[in-house]
Amino acid sequence: MATAAVETRRWTREEYERLVEQGFFHPDEHIELIEGVIYEMPPQKSLHAFGVRAVTTSLQAIFGKGFDVRSQMPLALSEDSEPEPDVAVVPGSFTDYIESHPTTAVLIVEVADSSLLHDRKRKTGLYAREGIAEYWILNLVKRCLEVYRAPKDGVYTVRLILRNGDSVSPLARPETAVPVGSLLPLP
Repeated sequence: MATAAVETRRWTREEYERLVEQGFFHPDEHIELIEGVIYEMPPQKSLHAFGVRAVTTSLQAIFGKGFDVRSQMPLALSEDSEPEPDVAVVPGSFTDYIESHPTTAVLIVEVADSSLLHDRKRKTGLYAREGIAEYWILNLVKRCLEVYRAPKDGVYTVRLILRNGDSVSPLARPETAVPVGSLLPLP
């Protein structure tokens, strides 16, 4: 009996954007393209929404002119990846991205509860391979901030675990500090 090889269909960012433009996906679906695979993300719980707002508010306070702090908007990172990180700090102003999505970021933050494995396994590697200098995971499960830095050969060579009482200075704004406790909900 002959057998056929079953292959996964990988999508390019161009194909993915065409599907979005044509209304292929339901407007309420939260989806993103990661290395050619379209993932449907789970609905946000209130705790996740709190984390996104806490991170966005903190980063907007320290990143001023010359940066745009974007919340849950696409990044055109590669030909087969268009993630929508919870928060991304990108160079320039929001008006720089009228015609196209940003292609890089100085800092990306994912808020993780039910998406923790996805954010660690798939996104950490993607962001490192694309040269994102700094990636944070606000880990709501363990109530900590995972800080990834120094990407080399597709992996982050530095990983820090910070908790309530610690603070972190973004690489792009080393003169500032974000108290980790300000990002976490009260116990």
